[in-house]
Amino acid sequence: MSSQPLLQSTPNKRIALPTRVEPKVFFANERTFLSWLNFTVILGGLSIGLLNFGHDTTSLICAALFTVVAMGCMAYALVTFHWRARSIRLRGQGGFDDRFGPTVLAIVLAGAVIVNFVLRITVT
Repeated sequence: MSSQPLLQSTPNKRIALPTRVEPKVFFANERTFLSWLNFTVILGGLSIGLLNFGHDTTSLICAALFTVVAMGCMAYALVTFHWRARSIRLRGQGGFDDRFGPTVLAIVLAGAVIVNFVLRITVT
């Protein structure tokens, strides 16, 4: 009987283990992307409503502001989708979450709502 271990490896050699990525991971990424796009459509509808039913420059400013926020949200969703898809395709072992993106978008959206209220109060 030998005293050496059954599986021997060299110290600097990495052992390649096949990892299987389940299809539900790809679908979860697509579902998250579609959820973000649904949010941008709602913001775009809000800006169109402000543009159509407002008759002063305040409505025009707020509509433009909400349109910019919706476009920023759409760009964020697209970049995040491609980043996660690339990480999944390359079988990345890191986390797929983004800690700063949703927080920044929520702060920008809150800022747009505050600007809307301030302009409504000061102009009328």
